[in-house]
Amino acid sequence: MKISIIQTNTEWENKSANFGKIEAALSVLPDDSDIIILPEMFNTGFSMNTAKLAEPSDGETFRWMKSIVGSANSAICGSYMIYEEGKYFNRFVFIAPREEIWLYDKRHLFSFAGEEKFFSPGNERLVFNFRGIRISPYICYDLRFPVWCRNRGDYDLMINSANWPESRSDVWATLLKARAIENQCYVAGVNRIGTDGNGIKYCGDSMIIGPKGNIIATAGLDSEEAVTIDISLDELNRFRLKFPVLNDADNFSIEL
Repeated sequence: MKISIIQTNTEWENKSANFGKIEAALSVLPDDSDIIILPEMFNTGFSMNTAKLAEPSDGETFRWMKSIVGSANSAICGSYMIYEEGKYFNRFVFIAPREEIWLYDKRHLFSFAGEEKFFSPGNERLVFNFRGIRISPYICYDLRFPVWCRNRGDYDLMINSANWPESRSDVWATLLKARAIENQCYVAGVNRIGTDGNGIKYCGDSMIIGPKGNIIATAGLDSEEAVTIDISLDELNRFRLKFPVLNDADNFSIEL
């Protein structure tokens, strides 16, 4: 499977500008990318301005994502603000060709920034199969909670769409590697660059990590960049058979 990650300098609360930046990055991607992954709140930045920026589930950003998929044979995914049944959600949306759609609402809201005052948490972990790869998506702060992200032998690729500040960039890289190692999976972590409307700086460092914790692709620091790489399910399964760590994992349940 060929994965593309797009790291942009997200314009604060400016959807049209951000759509344009992403479209420019898409124009240089290989035509045969299977999945295009965008950062958290890729259309607005990590804003709490829900009243102005949140959309219904079939709103402007959803239609834009569908238009991208309609002109390619690729899926596209990332998170943005959704208003649904009187609540706001930081929702990861994955749209694939042939009208395949999967949704995940961010479980761990970032209380340090007051996210829980504006958004409702999700309560369902998501795993789905796309083109033979089992995928489990998460959003930013979820990365710090390994029990929620735990591979129960049911996924091959973890996606994390983030707005992860530069001040904690070492934590970002460390946790991405840890999640890959402990879950024996590929991990794609996609972050933004630039400074947001609250003066918080982001340096990017988006990366794709192999199941041994090795970085196999990176968009680097402080650059708007798109990176594409192949991941191999055959190689992953060979490693899991050779070193079957997940067979010895503890059973557990989560209380929500």
